[in-house]
Amino acid sequence: MCPGDGAPLDEPRAGRAYADTDGGVELYESGEDEEAGGGGPAGATAATVGRVEERARALIVTEGPLSRPVPVALRYDPDDEPGVVLLGFPGGAEWVLPRALLEDGLRAPAHSGEVDVWPCGRVQTVVEHHSTDGTEIAQFDSAALLRFLRRTYAATASPMTR
Repeated sequence: MCPGDGAPLDEPRAGRAYADTDGGVELYESGEDEEAGGGGPAGATAATVGRVEERARALIVTEGPLSRPVPVALRYDPDDEPGVVLLGFPGGAEWVLPRALLEDGLRAPAHSGEVDVWPCGRVQTVVEHHSTDGTEIAQFDSAALLRFLRRTYAATASPMTR
């Protein structure tokens, strides 16, 4: 069962289509000019060669009756730590996890160290972080995480030569 039931956190935007596949949610862009310097994909805040940073919204799940949505910075810097992504929360909290764990958790429950990731229904993904301070749970739209992961792989792709 999903920790925070409700509507998706991000509404689909014009030019984007979401399709449910047997492997999870797929995002299809209708405008290729976004990737080619036409302003970048929605939610993007910074991108340099190899470095990716996007903003997403997550529902912070609590034991109380109210869960609250917060902005989260999704960061990837292959020059710093290749294969690792960082989730930055308001107040300075940061969760560091393997990029492969985030990807695997979009399709099936996955675990590595202090972090668990699993799909929640057809369009949401839960990231659970365990520490000495307790357990924290954030629920994301899967499409936002998938878009971020695609950008991380595109940023590290070697240019083709002929």
